Amino acid sequence: MFGVEKLIRGQFFFLAVGSQANIGGIASAPVVASAFSTVLALVGVLLAVLGYAIWTYGGMQCIVRG
Repeated sequence: MFGVEKLIRGQFFFLAVGSQANIGGIASAPVVASAFSTVLALVGVLLAVLGYAIWTYGGMQCIVRG
């Protein structure tokens, strides 16, 4: 994740919230996002839900094609 963050020159916020969304899911991503600013809690929820949707679709594709 650090390599991608350096490659796209993203903000540390997206690295921290994205990492927590991958590990803790929708329960803990807003907590990390609100540590940066209380307004960004919704962004944490959206990152977690988007991650669930993408990886669920990817998992189903692996089952179908595997």
